[in-house]
Amino acid sequence: MSTDRNRPLYMISVAAELAGLHPQTLRIYETRGLVTPQRSAGNTRLYSQADIDRLELIGQLTAEGINLAGVMRIIDLQNRLDQKSDEADLLRKKISNMEQQLHEYELRNRIVALARTTNQALRIFEGE
Repeated sequence: MSTDRNRPLYMISVAAELAGLHPQTLRIYETRGLVTPQRSAGNTRLYSQADIDRLELIGQLTAEGINLAGVMRIIDLQNRLDQKSDEADLLRKKISNMEQQLHEYELRNRIVALARTTNQALRIFEGE
């Protein structure tokens, strides 16, 4: 996620309105660990766009009849999936880098072999 999406912008009343939920519902979700708003110096809850997106997802899931324990499990599994996807992306980049290094190594070996063959041919041609 980009840092802009995690920037705390919205007080609880605005966040609740954006997510289509009651402010008390946001407090319950915070108590249950479903969302963790940041706090201002005056201890006011501040929600980011990422928090709003999560609240909307929670609202959709509960509207479909999934209880909060199920929502927590779904969010946990989604977080794990995102983490594994990030790890897979990193591994793909490493593989690509290693393939490039291998290609350069093989090319270097071909050049060295060609240079040796050329030097041998020159020695023969020059009568050494």
